[in-house]
Amino acid sequence: MASMRSLRTAASALRTFSTPVRSSVLRSAPLSRTTLATRQSLARQFSVSARSFGQGESDVELVSKLKEEIQYEKEAAAEAGPVPEFVSDFKSSGVWSIEAKDGNDEVVLTRKFGNEEVRVIFSIADIDAEAPAPEFDEDGNPVEGENSLTSTPVRCAITMTKPNTGALTVDCVAQDGNFTIDNITFYGDGSLAKELTAEADWKRRGLYIGPQFDHLDVALQESFERYLEERGINSSLALFIPEYAEYKEQQEYSKWLDNVHSFVSA
Repeated sequence: MASMRSLRTAASALRTFSTPVRSSVLRSAPLSRTTLATRQSLARQFSVSARSFGQGESDVELVSKLKEEIQYEKEAAAEAGPVPEFVSDFKSSGVWSIEAKDGNDEVVLTRKFGNEEVRVIFSIADIDAEAPAPEFDEDGNPVEGENSLTSTPVRCAITMTKPNTGALTVDCVAQDGNFTIDNITFYGDGSLAKELTAEADWKRRGLYIGPQFDHLDVALQESFERYLEERGINSSLALFIPEYAEYKEQQEYSKWLDNVHSFVSA
């Protein structure tokens, strides 16, 4: 009996001890006024920071640098004149029409030749491509040779279309007054050669693009070159295309500067 009373006394003491522990865990003490004020202050600071995040100090610096570049380009354009002489001469010849839309990196040249429509498409994106590093001899002088290039290579797609007959597309590169032909593709459907839609591009992917041009018999290569030259695909056009691509790229760059400046400074 004495031992039972001892166990009951211990259990009663344990219950008495554990009750306030549970109460302290489940109940929270009320926040003091100082704690509430601190939390409210932190919330206000976060709100202000979030609202002013889009107006950082870097914006002012970037706008300043853009202004400097815009001013430099305007001065350079004023010295060059509104339209370069080589563009005026090309247009005045009356052979080719130029389609160069603002904001578009592609340029289209078109002309008529008998019952054919001849179209040349090239992109100004090639102008930004990294140029090969120049070679120098032991004395530090530039090495002149077959690989010494003076103009940027620009890829072109030249298409000749005849009514109800199909089309030929010549994939080539214009550089230093020459066209280097990669291949010549025949399209039974002439519209497939000219359309720039995603659907047309998908259909073209599975077609045979023709052999490598330099794998053809030399006499056949020469005949193709004369065929193209008769249609105005000549040395003069091969000189014009890279030069016009640089001119168009410069125009788009100036517009890009203006647009970015307006956006950042708004």
